[in-house]
Amino acid sequence: MKPTRGREAATMKDKKEAKKPAENKVVGKRKAASRADKSDRKRAKNIASSTNKDPNKPKRPATAFFVFMEEFRTSYKQEHPKVKAISAVGKAGGEKWKSMSNAVMHKTSNAAPPDLAIYRSNEKAPYKVKATERKSEYEKLMAAYNKKQESSDDEDEAESESSKDDEESEDDD
Repeated sequence: MKPTRGREAATMKDKKEAKKPAENKVVGKRKAASRADKSDRKRAKNIASSTNKDPNKPKRPATAFFVFMEEFRTSYKQEHPKVKAISAVGKAGGEKWKSMSNAVMHKTSNAAPPDLAIYRSNEKAPYKVKATERKSEYEKLMAAYNKKQESSDDEDEAESESSKDDEESEDDD
């Protein structure tokens, strides 16, 4: 029998609180309120960081897998024109990428003649080469971007110093 109202409920609550030591009692704000405060801080932090992004900054280059997926998407759509789900294309691409060989395999045994030896080409190699080319281009763009940022920062500092000098000379008059 569970008391829900009246004096019995109040006495049950008092008994439960009496069992808890004084150290464990929560004093002040409720837990839900503190969680809400934390989420508000996170939201404010995300908003502040998103406003500081520079639209002129170069985007990071695609990895070898994404270079592969660019080509795979077109071929998959031609083979399966009825499939419209993006997830299906992604799953099929991921499975094919996993099944592709990663390293070059040389002949299976030294005793076998070279013409009968089994060779396996590195199927991921062309995609890795394209990815490294894109990465080197990105690094060049980032170097130019960083140089431009440093020069603009220097100009801003020079402008702020000259404006301070102008203000001081006006105050002297």
